[in-house]
Amino acid sequence: MSQKINVQVSSEIGKLEAVILHKPGTEVENMTPQNVERALYSDILNLTIASKEYDELHQVLNKVTTTFQVKELLLDILKNDEVRKSMIHRIVQNEHLEAFESNLLDLEYTELARQLIQGGEMVKNNLTRFLDPERYSLKPLHNFFFTRDASITVNDKVFIGKMANKVRDREAFIMENIFNHHPLLNTQTVNPINFAGCIDNITIEGGDILVARKDILVIGLGPRTTSQGIDYVIEYLKKTNERRHIIVQKLPYKPESFIHLDMVFTFLDVDKCMVYEPVILHPNHFQTIHITIDKGEVESIMDVDNILVALKTLGMDLKPIFCGGSIDRFSAEREQWHSGANFFAIAPGKVIGYGRNEFTINELNKNGFDVLNAKDIIQNKINLNDYQKYVITIEGSELSRGGGGARCMTMPIARQHIDF
Repeated sequence: MSQKINVQVSSEIGKLEAVILHKPGTEVENMTPQNVERALYSDILNLTIASKEYDELHQVLNKVTTTFQVKELLLDILKNDEVRKSMIHRIVQNEHLEAFESNLLDLEYTELARQLIQGGEMVKNNLTRFLDPERYSLKPLHNFFFTRDASITVNDKVFIGKMANKVRDREAFIMENIFNHHPLLNTQTVNPINFAGCIDNITIEGGDILVARKDILVIGLGPRTTSQGIDYVIEYLKKTNERRHIIVQKLPYKPESFIHLDMVFTFLDVDKCMVYEPVILHPNHFQTIHITIDKGEVESIMDVDNILVALKTLGMDLKPIFCGGSIDRFSAEREQWHSGANFFAIAPGKVIGYGRNEFTINELNKNGFDVLNAKDIIQNKINLNDYQKYVITIEGSELSRGGGGARCMTMPIARQHIDF
């Protein structure tokens, strides 16, 4: 594809026109029981199975939109010597690998791209390195197939994530350079490291930011996004001099399945959303705050009952569909753990999620969504144009063990506008 893409996402559900993905590679397998927690996993994935499951998502998306792979975009920008040298210098400084800078500079750009994602093995050429239990000097990016977190499209800009865990810093740096230097992508990046506030406490990740409408962001406040991270967004929005709303949802810090807002709340259609009820709808359980920004100032900050109440006051009246169904709380807990609320919309009322979450899928079906199997779509047994509303089910027994779902694995960069 040679036509420039104007980056623009003003909702979670507008018809998808372009999306960035990253197929999990050997970086997912380069974990051991000793470093799995540092890699932010609770278990070790089987790459063979995870790759087959991921291919279902990728092939379905190829049927309906334009897809890009991170590695291919990275290869393109590394062909530019200035970009390559600048990236290497910043990475070795951030990761304290100055001794390896010359080694990285000597790598051919395809091998450099591979190592930046899959890791660069430590050369055991002195006693200190020989005794070092680490296998890699340049650590693998175990989490990069969750492309949602490191960069966030908000209208025509791309916010660069300030990751809560240093093991993910390079993901954000790679994405920033892709958006700044790739000739096909027309946008501007906004980076928290340039924010004049208290940078030490700013963390913000894409799984916590949902674009409800051009003027409304819904942001999770929890393990991965701090109040200072949201303050950074407020300061940015004040500069736009337009009326904007942020709905902040506090999240539990445990268990780990609540790391991002999109693990408990996602948009499905112009009038429907997926919720994990105990976090989103139980009164007085987890605080919800509505912030209004206008004319360059914070006009008001106030508590509200929940996200749905706040959205309704702004003209978005959504019916909640319950993750795990509404009968058995144990089923809801189990399915939320396996990303049962984490859906990705390819158009209004057309979503993708894990088929393993049977109670959730059944709840969608009861609310008018036809259930379509990804394999049937890939094999052209189903014509998507024959259906008004649907949920495409992909395999996810292995992928879900990584701690994310279809929304986590997709970073949309262009959607059609919707008039709500």
